[in-house]
Formats: sequence, C-alpha cells, structure tokens
Amino acid sequence: MSAPGIIVAGLRKRFGTTLALDGMSFAVHPGLVTGFVGPNGAGKSTTMRVVLGLDAVDEGTALIDGRPYRRLRRPLTHVGSLLDAAALHPGRSARNHLLWLAHSQGLPGRRADQVIEEVGLSSAARRKAGGYSLGMRQRLGIAAALLGDPPIIMLDEPFNGMDPEGIVWMRGFLRSLAAQGRAVLVSSHLMSELQDTADQLVAVGRGKVIADTSVTGLIEAASRNRVAVRTTVPAGATTALVRAGATVAAVGRDTITVSGIGPDRIVTLLNDSTVPFSEVSAHHATLEEAYLELTRNAVEFRAETPTEVPR
Repeated sequence: MSAPGIIVAGLRKRFGTTLALDGMSFAVHPGLVTGFVGPNGAGKSTTMRVVLGLDAVDEGTALIDGRPYRRLRRPLTHVGSLLDAAALHPGRSARNHLLWLAHSQGLPGRRADQVIEEVGLSSAARRKAGGYSLGMRQRLGIAAALLGDPPIIMLDEPFNGMDPEGIVWMRGFLRSLAAQGRAVLVSSHLMSELQDTADQLVAVGRGKVIADTSVTGLIEAASRNRVAVRTTVPAGATTALVRAGATVAAVGRDTITVSGIGPDRIVTLLNDSTVPFSEVSAHHATLEEAYLELTRNAVEFRAETPTEVPR
C-alpha cells in the first residue's frame, strides 16, 4: 500500500474533565475512500479539527504528507476540507466566495469556475450563498476543498442535506477522487452510503479506534456463520431456536438471524415446533449491522428500543 496521506498517532485531548481523544491512531491512504465512523461524542470531529490545526492536543501527532498542518505552505494545495457547510458569508455569491479563497492561497481565479462546474453549481454560481439549500452549501464547501487540487480530501458528513440525486452524485464523486489517487477521509453517520462508497473503515468510540479494516472484510466477518430466517412468527421461532442453544437477533419485522446452529438443524427445529417459515439462508450483513455490532459498547447515550404498538 502507498505511503499514508494522513497519519494520526496517539492523539490525546481533554476538554476539562472530558477525555475526547484517548490514543487515537490511524492512517488514510491515497487511492482509497476511508470512512470515519462512530457514535456521537466518539471524537471524530475533534480528530479532524486536530489534523487541520484547529485544535491542539495534549499528546500525539497528526501529519499531512509527513508534516503538521501548520507547516504547510499554501495548505489548500495539500489538503482540502469541509467541516461545516454553513461556514461561509451569506451575502457573497458562490463564485465570489471561491474567488476570495483562491486569492488568499495565490491560486488562479479560473479555478473557481472549474470547481463550480465540477460540483454542479454552474447555474447558481452568481446567486448569494445565503439562499442556498443545505445540499447546495455542501457542494459549495466541496468546491472550496478542491480549489487547490489537493492530494488529500477530508469531508465531515458530506451526505447531509443531499437529495437522492445528490447522494448518487456524491457516491460517484468520492469514488472518482480516490480513483485519481487522492486520499479521501469521509466522516458520516449514513452507513448505507459508506457501504457503497468506502474502501476502508475506521470505527471509533470513546476517543479511540475500535476497528480499522476494509469494508468488505468487516461485512464478511459480520455475516460469517449466521443464518437468516424469514417467518411470520419471529417470537415463536426465537423461542424454539434459543431453547436449542442458538443466538438469535431480530433484523426486521419478519426476519431473524441465527448463529450457533446450522441451517439444516434450524429447519428441523422449526418444523418440530410447527413454526411457519418461508426462507432459511446464509445471512448477508449490511455495513450498518456490522457497525452497530462493533460499537454497541461504545455508545454514550442509549435509549430503549420502542416496542411496536398493534394497530
């Protein structure tokens, strides 16, 4: 694998009595989209701010192409970022906002028009950004991140506010950035979007990394030795299977997953218990399932799962 575009090593950071980062360490490599995920309060945004030199740490280092952000000359040519889509002057047009940024970095003005076209905002380039929807502000923020044609891109929740067309565009756009050889770090709560976009996943909880693996490998591990059972009486099926020593989890209104016993044994047990079922098959986990399994002990705030009220 190529040398990392971003290296985060042993970051520790306290805000008063709160330990926000507790030895955070990972790398982001060129040519890959790396998903950065974790529960609220896990340290994702703080880590990204540290990488960009916006927050200081008590211990550890964060390097961009081997150097701290503060030592980068013309930083937009090294790393482009979007942390807050609302961080723009509402009275400026999108084009003027980008021209101002380009001028501050010694970049040619033509880059503003190029990146506006790249993110699909050409028809709204001269409108005041204060009138933009959240999805349009996200596109403008991404255009700003691309101004210096940097080899590293960092985006915090870029799918927020995107309509379905925008989400499809974003998936393809992120993959295209990685295909150009860029190192792409994307923080998101939308596992369904990362499943179709990310190559690597860094999952964090309580200020530290709890998994750093390929998306494919994580899903395969979560799927392994689990059987999906579709039944109109999941409670009855669960009782029969748990009694036989299986581990059962509900994944939908009429679907459960079973581990600990094989499909042939499941069929026999359900038939013996006169539990109707329509399918017994190998379970293919989603990234969301794998993520929830990974982070179930790292969630700071957890509510009771509501029970369904019969209609």
